[in-house]
Amino acid sequence: MRTISHFINGRHVEGTSGRSGDIFNPATGEVQAKVALASRAELRKAVEAAQEAFPKWAAVNPQRRARVMFNFKTLVEKNMDELAHLLSSEHGKVLADARGDVQRGLEVIEFACGIPHLQKGEYTEGAGPGIDIYSMRQPLGVVAGITPFNFPAMIPMWMFGVAIAVGNCFINKPSEKDPSVPMRLAELFLEAGGPPGVLQVVNGDKEAVDAILEDPDISAVSFVGSSAIAEYVYSKGTANGKRVQAMGGAKNHAIIMPDADLDQVTNELMGAGYGSAGERCMAISVAVPVGEKTADALVQRLKPRVEALKIAPPTDPEAAYGPMVTAAQKQRVVDYIQMGVKEGAELVVDGRGFKLQGYENGFYLGGSLFDRVTPAMQTYKDEIFGPVLQIARAPDFETAISLPTKHQYGNGVAIFTRDGDAAREFASRVQVGMVGINIPIPVPLAYHTFGGWKRSAFGDVNVHGPEGVRFYTKIKTVTARWPKGGVRENPDFNIPTMK
Repeated sequence: MRTISHFINGRHVEGTSGRSGDIFNPATGEVQAKVALASRAELRKAVEAAQEAFPKWAAVNPQRRARVMFNFKTLVEKNMDELAHLLSSEHGKVLADARGDVQRGLEVIEFACGIPHLQKGEYTEGAGPGIDIYSMRQPLGVVAGITPFNFPAMIPMWMFGVAIAVGNCFINKPSEKDPSVPMRLAELFLEAGGPPGVLQVVNGDKEAVDAILEDPDISAVSFVGSSAIAEYVYSKGTANGKRVQAMGGAKNHAIIMPDADLDQVTNELMGAGYGSAGERCMAISVAVPVGEKTADALVQRLKPRVEALKIAPPTDPEAAYGPMVTAAQKQRVVDYIQMGVKEGAELVVDGRGFKLQGYENGFYLGGSLFDRVTPAMQTYKDEIFGPVLQIARAPDFETAISLPTKHQYGNGVAIFTRDGDAAREFASRVQVGMVGINIPIPVPLAYHTFGGWKRSAFGDVNVHGPEGVRFYTKIKTVTARWPKGGVRENPDFNIPTMK
């Protein structure tokens, strides 16, 4: 059976901890590989290799670092099909969605190719008599990313693309559920001309996470995952003196105004709610139709579409989505569906009984649709992270805007309307980090930044874009004066001013 080890200092390194985890084929339920789970000593070897590589990599001028990123981009594009099939085989995404996962990560690599401009500092000539002031953005050193199972290509590239481009060395601790794509990306980076030790992969579980958070030579940590773990990573990382950006869970609402085009809305909700089996932190999981007439019409449209969802192996080009990542994740969602029934929500479509002929042991789950969900229900409060769409009816606009605003999560939200004034007011007032107007999944493009509010994000700096450059660099400011000659007769004991 295939064993996935670590990628340290430019080569594959077998695990020495004696611990390993199972990697499943979600389509069949079979164990297809083993992944080594690192000890603290193994993580430390990666840190030492990064420390050794850092001075030379940081000294490479930005233009030459950008060339490596250009080469890396070309290699990822050349190997797109291989990466998509590898991703799909471990995660369960349909191939088109897997290619999208890789492509959205590549967009940040494209952004990072502009690092000569992005890393420029500032300069003021003649700030005082004979005095010039300038600033420079310098890399932090060794940084790390703890990345989730649901986007094993995109999110690592969101992190290491910017971190490496500005001159840092990056250690990726991917999810132990689907680590092969992060490993392959590290191999391609080396092929692109990246020096050994600049991008490394250490596989592991909580032991590796804690080793990252406690290692004194790791300067910054990026994380994406559940809110409980995000809070843990943020608290422990900052307590150990690190910069931390930790993205957590979500409960993304879509507000449907009475004037919205319900056929368009139905299409958007189907894709945003059920794509990738709902295993997206930006999935729409709550639809909020305004008014009973709007709600009834929406349910009438959604019900047959959810019942007709084609759920199939990831290689089927007509599949809406494939299996869930693990049996445990599937069972978690099944338990939430049962909880919703007990709480009194109306289960319009029940996907729990879905079975796929020939793939009975796969981790498949049909689409479920709830109506008349209320904010008091636990299933409304929690992130379900599966193919479940909930409808929470709102009598008016004010109630609708209050739902995402008051929710514990504040990742993404959308409004569907033809009224520009309503859309503008909604975007201004809603207390959520990313807003879509007639766009169901408002993930910003790479030259903007990604980040939610409230329990969806811990830390003050967002992911990628200009915020990413700021997160992975520190500012040094130089105040310089070149005397024309002569020595001052007396020392000046007063604080310097420009008066």
